Amino acid sequence: MKTESFRGRDFITLLEWSKEEVETILDVALDLKRRFALGEPHDHLLRGKTLFMIFYNQSLRTRNSFEAGMTQLGGHAHFLDPGKIYTPALPGREVAYSTERVSDVARVLSRMGHGIAIRCYGDPVDWVYGGANELIRNFAYWADIPVLNMECDKYHPFQALADILTVKEKFGTFKGTRFVMSWAYSPSVHKPRAVPQSAIIAATMMGCDTVLAHPPEMELDPEVLEVCRKHAAMNGSSFTVTHDFEEAARGAHVLYPKAWAPVQMFKPPVGVDDPKLAQEVFDRYKSWKATREYMALADKNAIYMHCLPADRGWEVEDEVIDNTDPPTGWRSVVYDQAENRLHVQKAVMALVMR
Repeated sequence: MKTESFRGRDFITLLEWSKEEVETILDVALDLKRRFALGEPHDHLLRGKTLFMIFYNQSLRTRNSFEAGMTQLGGHAHFLDPGKIYTPALPGREVAYSTERVSDVARVLSRMGHGIAIRCYGDPVDWVYGGANELIRNFAYWADIPVLNMECDKYHPFQALADILTVKEKFGTFKGTRFVMSWAYSPSVHKPRAVPQSAIIAATMMGCDTVLAHPPEMELDPEVLEVCRKHAAMNGSSFTVTHDFEEAARGAHVLYPKAWAPVQMFKPPVGVDDPKLAQEVFDRYKSWKATREYMALADKNAIYMHCLPADRGWEVEDEVIDNTDPPTGWRSVVYDQAENRLHVQKAVMALVMR
């Protein structure tokens, strides 16, 4: 593989990167993590470079891991709140003297820095499925510098990288690892599909035996499911979909229960734009929760994963998410997983922004 080909590329979805390229990103992330642990300076990698971060949605881990990462690489991250600038908007969504067309924003920022990172999903695009991804791709079309997806309504590729890096660290291999991405109950229906879709894309790409478990109304993008089937065939692994919460957990090595919106939440043609109906659907499945009994169904050395923030008491019980250092048996790795956001993001930035 020609590693020079990383320079200048956008990072919007793992579907635009090969397995070999993702393996290189993981290798770089592990090297940078080792340097960070030893206190070895690596601020020469992006010295003097600037990342513009535009957040249409709130953030804790994403914002701080990108800012810390740029500092450690020798650069600087600018936080841009769309409500405090002229909000970047697509044609037809402009509001006089409060928005600015994406094409103008992207070209201006390209003259001033070295990367643009964007988070956008849900309310800012009125729950039109794919609307946020379209916005980010419009930035990529007009920008002359890499555009990084910090989560849209379809994909969260940096979270997926952190997920599979964590699996690699805990099990040393993807082959034969049973990875279960499951829906779990939350009182809030305002949750995009990005995390589960990117998680199963990454797990199947790397060769895990991947299981997607969810109630019938929580189905994911058919195009994503088709890609996962192709990944599994390529790797000689498996990809299955089930509507049985407990059965999916049996013998699993990775349990990743997390809420995402039902199809009723989205605007047509994907859904019916009915948040009240979406909430009624959610409330039918309150038993889909990570408990000690649920974890006991898995492999004795299984790990509990969550992208955070977790809805404690609903998605997961405290005794599960806080079981981070047991003497034996299954354990929660959510904070290792969160830390790995820093390292995979540094790896991607170092490769595409250098």
